[in-house]
Amino acid sequence: MRTRSIAWMFGLMVTGLALARGAAAETPAKDMGEAAGIVPSGFGAEVDRDIMTIRDATAKFKTTEAAEAAGYKRVTDCVQHPPAGAMGYHFQNNDLLDTSLDLEHPEVLVYEKMPDGAFQLNGVEFLVPISAWKSTDPPRIMGQNLTKVDSIGFYFLHVWTWKPSPSGLFAPWNPDVKCLETSSMSH
Repeated sequence: MRTRSIAWMFGLMVTGLALARGAAAETPAKDMGEAAGIVPSGFGAEVDRDIMTIRDATAKFKTTEAAEAAGYKRVTDCVQHPPAGAMGYHFQNNDLLDTSLDLEHPEVLVYEKMPDGAFQLNGVEFLVPISAWKSTDPPRIMGQNLTKVDSIGFYFLHVWTWKPSPSGLFAPWNPDVKCLETSSMSH
């Protein structure tokens, strides 16, 4: 009788552990499901985790007021490049401009102005000033090289963490981003 009770308890423990392990395995997938069209990215689990880290860190900047309160200032009108698409409005935190890249502290937040006048957070941009970068290799984050643009004095990489881009996660232009104002900047 005692052996049967021990076997039954052991069976319960194994079942409980299996259920707990299964629930733990489902949690990241559930969280990543909140980023429909963005995750899975096709770049692997590590990049998908990085996307979720960026989203967690920037969720508090859904409004430009929150971004400005945290030191991000609007530095462009809506930047577009027809027919490739647009980038949107860039809100940059100059205190973050250095040679380090941090998923939780992107240098730029990228917004789109919606028809109702509200701004929508679409993604982030990582920046490194060319003048500060001393390596012959470009800066990298999320397994990607930043692009050097001498005319603006920066290496940059966009990551469309909040609005999927048909051109790709790291594409500079998102064809689904629109510049509504006629005063937008063409590139």
